[in-house]
Amino acid sequence: MDDPDDPRLDDFRDLSRADRRPDRPGGRGLVIAEGVVVVRRLLASRYPVRALLGIRRRIEELLPDLAATTTPWSPAAGPAVPAYVASAEVMAQAVGFHLNRGVLATADRAAFPAADDLLRSARTVAVLEGVGDHENLGALFRNVAALGVDAVLLGEGCADPLYRRSVRVSMGTVLFVPFAPLDGWPDTAFDRLRGAGFRTVALTPAGEHTLRTAGLADAARVAVLLGSEGPGLTDAALAAADVRVRIPMARGVDSINVATAGAVAFATLADRA
Repeated sequence: MDDPDDPRLDDFRDLSRADRRPDRPGGRGLVIAEGVVVVRRLLASRYPVRALLGIRRRIEELLPDLAATTTPWSPAAGPAVPAYVASAEVMAQAVGFHLNRGVLATADRAAFPAADDLLRSARTVAVLEGVGDHENLGALFRNVAALGVDAVLLGEGCADPLYRRSVRVSMGTVLFVPFAPLDGWPDTAFDRLRGAGFRTVALTPAGEHTLRTAGLADAARVAVLLGSEGPGLTDAALAAADVRVRIPMARGVDSINVATAGAVAFATLADRA
């Protein structure tokens, strides 16, 4: 591709402009993967891939993955997933910035089961409230995927996990972790969690217990509640939780990043019976 205005590149256009981004809330709802590792995971996911755009070297790295996940080229219909090769300069003109990772892919969204369906089969879930920072959200999903958490449920005020920055920071793991909105926050939402047999554990620096002393070793099902960076969980969520726990910290430090706190909790709970 040598023309940045070619309409075949419309999925990738103007990604630096918040008012025109195809993955923005209320936009076209596309999933955008960036970099070879994340694009490779998108190709292996359940999300229907629309197209790739990259410099020749990056597209060639992904050819085996394309061959494994798409039907062969048809002279009549063309490829199932077109891969457009362009120079770094043409890509920068189309996308709106210089892309260090050299390749992008777009996909349509795919629906996961509803929250109640996820709760029926899960043992450990992460429940998020007010996590609006896309990098924190992506890091949380990466930790969830790495540490054996079964699903993520989104309470009020959470950002979109499929926003480009979240997908990138998660290293594409968000594409494999089931997630769903948890409506009726907080009262009805907590009733649904308890009705499914979950012990609700709120992480807060003011917790009465630690993860080791909260009596969770024999808990069959645990929901870990995490709040936004800074203010943390709301008073209503803290009051509705079964137990409030803290992570012991060295003198002079009162809290850690929400994704890091989640990783500590997930790793600790993974050791329970």
